Amino acid sequence: MNRSYLLAAGIALAAATWIAVGTILQGTEEREPEKEAAAISQSTEVQRVQVRTQMARPYVEEVRTTGHSEANRTVNLRVEQSGPVEDLPVSKGNLVEEGETILRIAEQDLGASLTEARARAAQRRMEYQASESLKNQGFRAETQFAEARAAYDQALAAERRAEIQIEQLTLEAPFDGVLETRDVEQGDYVDLGQEVAQVIDLDPVIIVAMLNEQQRPGLLTGGPGTARLPDGRELDGRIRYLASSANQDTRSFRVELEVENPEHSIPAGITAELFLPRRTVNAHRISPAILTLTDEGLLGVRAVEDGKVVFHEVEIAQQDSDGAWITGLPEEVTLITVGQEFVRDGQEVIPVPEEDPATSSTNAPDEPRT
Repeated sequence: MNRSYLLAAGIALAAATWIAVGTILQGTEEREPEKEAAAISQSTEVQRVQVRTQMARPYVEEVRTTGHSEANRTVNLRVEQSGPVEDLPVSKGNLVEEGETILRIAEQDLGASLTEARARAAQRRMEYQASESLKNQGFRAETQFAEARAAYDQALAAERRAEIQIEQLTLEAPFDGVLETRDVEQGDYVDLGQEVAQVIDLDPVIIVAMLNEQQRPGLLTGGPGTARLPDGRELDGRIRYLASSANQDTRSFRVELEVENPEHSIPAGITAELFLPRRTVNAHRISPAILTLTDEGLLGVRAVEDGKVVFHEVEIAQQDSDGAWITGLPEEVTLITVGQEFVRDGQEVIPVPEEDPATSSTNAPDEPRT
């Protein structure tokens, strides 16, 4: 009897426990949809992005490259006569004018040779004149007169050769410039054809650079250009030469910018940066920070159109530490300046204009040198 009561009590307790557990599970199942609904509500919230609307501006696209300065002309001077150096009127490094004496060789026996040639020419002239007089009177044959004329001409030629040899003893500057080197001293003996000095012309000075295949198109001989020197000076010039064929080894094109240098303040051999205008295009000035790269490797920016995100592929026309000029955008565009990396194409967003574009960290800086 007592055992039956105990069995019945056990069954009743088990039933009560099962009902209680079922109630708890049912309450849990009823609360789970509420959490899911809340999560869905959060995921559908429209994201805010900071934007700036700007217009394209004319930008002078230019080729930027590094080159070096060269002399306009360089001449290595060689002596045309042998002998000891008698005089050196100009020291190396000094300015020289066209025709100014740089070196003089001692005459030695050339002076005597000239005197002899002049005396012989005078004698042949008198003989020729006498022969001409006799021919006119009928006392001299035509052949004899011709011999006298030939002898006189030969004497004149010998006299001129002797004069030229004397002239060649003096070495003169071929143009206005600088006596860059002088390899002999007074008293040195020089041989015919020996190189003794170098004169360079630094006005104008030439800035030379090599352009690759992408840089050359659009440039023309006679076009403008600017050279920036290591000391910060910027000098305007003109393109005086642009190679029509590439160097076979480097596949690059030589370009020469001619710059005035009347004070010879620009030496040959210094580094210079070249800016060569090529064409004017409409471009946008932006901060490089807003550039983005797609999964396909395309470079561009994200903008907002009709409340949705749009990706624009762009090309960088010029970039420096302060900003970049880009092409490929519409005339007017609303750029995403903050949050561009956290949205996707076609996504609806709430554009929030920059509070103060002049002081915003994403605002483009002042225009660079153009």
